[in-house]
Amino acid sequence: MRKAERYRHLIEYFTSNFPEPETELHYTNAYELLVAVVLSAQCTDKRVNMVTPELLKQYPTPEHLAAATPEEIFPYIKSISYPNNKAKHLAGLGKKLVSDFNSEIPSSIEDLQKLPGVGRKTANVIASVIYNLPAMAVDTHVFRVSKRLGLVSEKARTPLEVEKELMQHIPVELVPKAHHWLILHGRYICVARRPKCEKCPLTGFCRFFQTHWPNIPDDPENRL
Repeated sequence: MRKAERYRHLIEYFTSNFPEPETELHYTNAYELLVAVVLSAQCTDKRVNMVTPELLKQYPTPEHLAAATPEEIFPYIKSISYPNNKAKHLAGLGKKLVSDFNSEIPSSIEDLQKLPGVGRKTANVIASVIYNLPAMAVDTHVFRVSKRLGLVSEKARTPLEVEKELMQHIPVELVPKAHHWLILHGRYICVARRPKCEKCPLTGFCRFFQTHWPNIPDDPENRL
């Protein structure tokens, strides 16, 4: 199957069945989402959502965060992965927002990446979710699903290479939604160790399924 056909089938399925996908991180404004996304690096959204209510109650604005030290932030995020580094990132992020951006969350990828703890993936999430810009955040789920479905070439070895290929084929107005489609599919169906192919509606055009079935490791939870 040609790559263009795979994209057509993907878009047709998700626009019909999940027309309005959303992030699973809890937030009410751009600042709260930025804090949550920084915390979510190599951590589950579920765990982040357990931590952010008390953290944001204590530090509800960039000004409050800017006034805090990493040592003061740490107790609120100690159950998150890499809490020491992330406490430092948040303290620096608050100061940078206040000093350089008038406490506003920037919309450009370039400016977002100037903030401590914000890499390209995080910047793309904020640009996409908050500002509805055509930015494709490639995390481990997007990387895995894109490769397995055959949406990107075998030569795409890095998140940036995968991002560029996806952006070439997904209509610009659908990029923010496609980001969530791929993440959620990877989180609940196309999981890393034992993909739930028996439950997957995309096997008809999935390169991984067509290549590996029926030799995918069995998992009782995969069975219908």
